[in-house]
Amino acid sequence: MRTIRIGSRESRLAVVQSELVQKYLESQGVQAPIVTMKTTGDKILDRTLDQVGGKGLFVKELDAALLDGRSDISVHSLKDVPMEQPAGLPLVAYTRRADARDALVLPQSGAWDKTKPIGCASARRRVQLAALFPEIAVRPVRGNVQTRLQKLDSGEYGALVLAAAGLHRLGLQDRITRYFSPDELLPAAGQGRAGELEGAARLLDDADARVCALAERAFIRTLGGGCFAPVAAYAEAEGAYLHLHGLYVTADERTVVRGAVTGRREQAASLGRSLALQLRTQAEGAL
Repeated sequence: MRTIRIGSRESRLAVVQSELVQKYLESQGVQAPIVTMKTTGDKILDRTLDQVGGKGLFVKELDAALLDGRSDISVHSLKDVPMEQPAGLPLVAYTRRADARDALVLPQSGAWDKTKPIGCASARRRVQLAALFPEIAVRPVRGNVQTRLQKLDSGEYGALVLAAAGLHRLGLQDRITRYFSPDELLPAAGQGRAGELEGAARLLDDADARVCALAERAFIRTLGGGCFAPVAAYAEAEGAYLHLHGLYVTADERTVVRGAVTGRREQAASLGRSLALQLRTQAEGAL
């Protein structure tokens, strides 16, 4: 029986996501042991990502394992993967997209103390939450999902905003108080990534997830965005067409513009680029 080693971060959510890939590969007659490792991003929890080098810190150890032969594929949340990939490590498969929405989580008591900050881990969320709840402070929160929930329940925060997909995958969907629609809180670009070994990864590829990811990542890349920039993109595939929504924020965060574009799905990357340029031009015109 063929064996394919899956590289994964050792956090519970990362392992659960890798187990989904493992289960599918095993159903195809492939042995798929999971090789876990702690990444630099998992070790540094007292500073925000922009202070320690960005989201690439969550993938570089897994990339190294691929390159030196300790693993055969890696499984990542696509939002954690830098916009520019190293040579020899292509993104070759995109698993079926889960719920891309963000979710509001309150303490176990169910009471929302709005004198305490909302905890979130990205500039994208921070800027949009400031518009939705201008009377409530928004502060960074680091750590895995369980760590963040402990901080919430201990009283450090009045609420958290987390990815709905991660909560569902961990069986924590009961902690969700409400979901934010994409019109309220545009989700992060990307959802899931599987690996480097093309033969296995192609089994996992979802055509709709692929074109959505291509459009969203082209939007972010065109704006020079990444883990630091409060930009966001969300695409939906519908038959032969693709609908892309984007958010662009100027460097001083005083001008926020949203927009959308629809086109043929085979034009996914060009749709992302054109919407990015359109919103940047619109924002510059508002200055």
